[in-house]
Amino acid sequence: MTTKIAIQGIKGSFHHQVVKEYFSENVEIDECLSFEELIDSLLSGKSDQAVMAIENSIAGPIIPNYALIDKNNLHIIGEHYLSIHQNLMALKGQKIEDIKEVHSHPMAILQCMDFLKQYPNIKLVEDKDTAETARRIQEKQLTGIAAIASKTASEMYDLEIIAPEIQTIKNNMTRFVIIKKQNSFLPENEINRASIKFELDHKRGSLAAVLNVMSDCKLNLTKIQSLPKIETPWKYSFFVDVTFEKYEDFAKAKSLLNIMAEYLKVLGEYKNTKP
Repeated sequence: MTTKIAIQGIKGSFHHQVVKEYFSENVEIDECLSFEELIDSLLSGKSDQAVMAIENSIAGPIIPNYALIDKNNLHIIGEHYLSIHQNLMALKGQKIEDIKEVHSHPMAILQCMDFLKQYPNIKLVEDKDTAETARRIQEKQLTGIAAIASKTASEMYDLEIIAPEIQTIKNNMTRFVIIKKQNSFLPENEINRASIKFELDHKRGSLAAVLNVMSDCKLNLTKIQSLPKIETPWKYSFFVDVTFEKYEDFAKAKSLLNIMAEYLKVLGEYKNTKP
């Protein structure tokens, strides 16, 4: 049976690479040029699961994606870490001196700024997707324009890499999550990571008390990010990722947080795959 997977971007993108590494069964790709389109694909039933970038080791968390998962009541059922290798590519025969513009996703541009600063005369143009930019250069035979994308994209769209491995930090990783409309029920002994959202009363020490509970329950806080509640000025939601050795420790923390927080929601309970 073929599983339909929605990705942000097109074949040759980093999202596509995650699909190839994470899923062992036969899959069909639904290419989406925005995360909103990816969510729509999942909600409409066009796809069964989706792969979504959630944070980068350089640029940090992609908070709008946490908000999309929360708003649409989707479930994180897994995660995958991908080492990101960015390459500058263009039509064959061109050199770096021929390039007037570099087009790519803003995250990819940000990851390569030290290299790009060496060429102040090159205009930087933000685009929706790394691989889609590479494909467009080939389809329209665009000279003087380069893309920042993966080696897979250069091979797929027959472009020449004119500067390999241009990311500033060589050990650059992006964390992706696998999401579904329905929760995935793993055995509790396999669950050692969770993503949660909570809201607290606006009073002194409320966040500190919650963090102390997590520590007392032996949870390792790997990320915390606040996001303002648009409909309630000066009120914030907190998105938190935790890891733990025993599920019963997390279960105990959940029961306490249900009492302490004004609102608690579990976005996903899944397996920690951090390398």
